[in-house]
Formats: sequence, C-alpha cells, structure tokens
Amino acid sequence: MASIPKKVAERLVVGIKRFQPILAAAKARDVGEADTVTIVKDMLSDVFGYDKYSELTSEFSIRGTYCDLATKIDGVLQTLIEVKAIGLDLKDQHVKQAVDYAANQGVDWVLLTNGMCWRVYHLTFSKPIDHELVVDIDISALNSRSENDLELLYLWCKEGWQRSVLGEYHTQKQALSRFFVGAMLQTEPVLEVIRRELRRISPDVRIDTDQIKTVLLSEVIKREVIEGEKAEEARKKIARAASKALRAASARTPTKDPATEGATSQEGGA
Repeated sequence: MASIPKKVAERLVVGIKRFQPILAAAKARDVGEADTVTIVKDMLSDVFGYDKYSELTSEFSIRGTYCDLATKIDGVLQTLIEVKAIGLDLKDQHVKQAVDYAANQGVDWVLLTNGMCWRVYHLTFSKPIDHELVVDIDISALNSRSENDLELLYLWCKEGWQRSVLGEYHTQKQALSRFFVGAMLQTEPVLEVIRRELRRISPDVRIDTDQIKTVLLSEVIKREVIEGEKAEEARKKIARAASKALRAASARTPTKDPATEGATSQEGGA
C-alpha cells in the first residue's frame, strides 16, 4: 500500500481519539438514524478529509428514492453511502439496498455504515449485479498507534481515493482470494511444477498433469472454490492475463528476414 502522507496520518490519529468516545456515547444513548448521519458526515470531513460542503451530498436522489449520503470529487459521483442508526446491526438487506442504489447510478463503490462499523463494497456489473466486501472497519477496535489500523482508514480517505489506493487494495485482495488461488492451481504451468516436484520425490512413478488436476479438483480444492460465478470469473481473468503475456512475449521475439537468413546460409555453405 502507498505510504500515508504525514499530515493525513496525523489527522487519522486525532480522528480516532476524538470520535471513539463520541461514537460510544451515541451508542449508549441509542441515537437514531438522523443523528448518526450527522456524526458520519463529521467523520467523513474531519477524519477522512472530504470537504463537507462541496464533496459530500446529503440525501442523494435516485429514481424517486434517496441514499443518505454520496461523495463527489471534482463534481464526479464516486461513492454512495447508506447510513443506519448506530444501535442497528448491519445486515444483508441493508447491503442490498445500497447496492441497488449504486447500480442505478453506475457507481462501483458503496459504503454501508452505522457510524461504528464501516463496510466498503465493490460492485461487479454482471448479471445479476454482484458485490464484494473489500474493507470492514470497526472504529471502536482501532488503535491510533497501530500503523495497520491507520492504513486501513487511509483506504477510505479522500487522499487515498485520489491515489487509487482502494482500487489497488481491492486488486491485491482479489489476487489472493481463494477463487484466484484455486484457479491458478489448475493452470498448466503450475501443474507442470507440481508434476516435476512429485517426480523428484518418486522418480520411478509415471505421473501426468491430468492426474494431478483430477486429484486437486476431487480431493484437495473445495468445491465452492472451483464452482460458481466467482470461480469462473477468476479462471477467465487468469486466462486473459496469460494470453496477454503470450502476446507480449511474441512481440518481443525478433522476426527473421528470409532474405538475410538465406544469404547467411549461402555464406556458410561457401
């Protein structure tokens, strides 16, 4: 992850110390959704660095209904934010509502929060539209002296957004997901490495990659990792990357001039 600018790190430390007791008191009073929205707006400004008047929009209208908040940078809609009362546990139906809002606007990112918990989702515009939890922050559990906790908050900061830190984090998380690792294990280069190492251990045993793949799929990798839309998406992405790498390698390979090659052969024969 990109390093956090010093001023941003200092703001995050101050923000954690300031808002942890505010949130705890609000939860103890069981404040409603409107008061929670007020706290969330203050946090988006004072902790995460968004300008409260030009980059935060309240009750963003979407086809006759409203999303609680939205962030805009340079006038461009970036994220829709659904806020629930601080005493309310965040549930799947809350996510669906926020995702539906974002899908109607073609927005990739959704934040669902009750002030204490901040959950960031990335949308995939497939059929049906899917969403993936990328960041899950519990403000009450943060330690202002922890570098990891500050980096987690930085993902959602305006400065981090402008440097595409959240997108890079999501890409890295995808690459390490069980679906991508499962798909990678099924590729021919990886199967060849496994075959070579197995032959090293048992040189007298004949082993081919099809046998290894059968064992992986039937006995090693869980079915949920190799079946379904996410598994298929991972396989397609790996296949595209492999094809792109092959084309790049082919482009770097110099082509031989037949005339030159023929002349060289004649010189050699002479």
